[in-house]
Amino acid sequence: MNFISNLPGPLLVFLGAFCLSFGGLIVKSFDGATLWQILFWRQFFFVILVIIFLLFTYKKNFFNALFDSGIPGFIGGIILGFGFSAYVFAMYNTTVANTNFIIQTQAIFLAIFGYFFLKEKISKLTLTSIILAISGIILMVGNSLSPGQLSGNIVAFVMPCSFAVLIIIVRKYPNVDMIPLQLFAGLVAMFIGYFISNKINISINDLILAFIAGFFQVGLGFIFITIGAKKTLSAMVGILMMTEAVFGPLWAWIFLNENPQFIALIGGIIVLFAVFIQFYSLLIKEKKI
Repeated sequence: MNFISNLPGPLLVFLGAFCLSFGGLIVKSFDGATLWQILFWRQFFFVILVIIFLLFTYKKNFFNALFDSGIPGFIGGIILGFGFSAYVFAMYNTTVANTNFIIQTQAIFLAIFGYFFLKEKISKLTLTSIILAISGIILMVGNSLSPGQLSGNIVAFVMPCSFAVLIIIVRKYPNVDMIPLQLFAGLVAMFIGYFISNKINISINDLILAFIAGFFQVGLGFIFITIGAKKTLSAMVGILMMTEAVFGPLWAWIFLNENPQFIALIGGIIVLFAVFIQFYSLLIKEKKI
């Protein structure tokens, strides 16, 4: 998998966000599976992909890779696993708009965590990009935001926090492969989905969709992000991840005929402009080196 590791970090994070953006489209395509059943089967196939990735990468040293991730990888995996599960709980107990908006606050958490735990300075340009991107997200979902249920809104914040923890751990230990962290996270979320679901039997159509979600949407998405985050500043990761919120409604527009409001299109353009600023600043830095 060296060809993946050799790609620029920001590009990998962007590709990861692109993969994750299909989540809403896939979830809306399920026939009758509950969100907890979706969580179980999605994480089941996610775990299989991560195991295949690790076996292909390390072969006989598979268990050594799990051991080398150490306590940070194990604890980070548990936290991220609860983040996967919190997404499902939030979908049950607050609005979709609230959930999607709260997820995008990960940019703020990443910038703050990166500053305090990794001493990563936040440039004026990056801070401007964060403000622009958050403003764009507000325009995109502002009309749909509502008080919702307090428990759902509070638990939803577990998602951006857990994602920020993942990125901080990856950035803190750049020489240690943290893909095993994804395996721990997948197992935690899978068991939570199993124990909360009354039954795990779902239709063939839903099983295929769960496979697509686990293997490609969440699986490749988080593998790309985990590898790319090693070479990308935490604050920039947060900004690049916001493209997920832009592409998600785009797929719904193309495949589900959900026409976005004009103000949402403006918000999406603002987010993409903020991402463009970050890529442009990165190119300028590389030319100077």
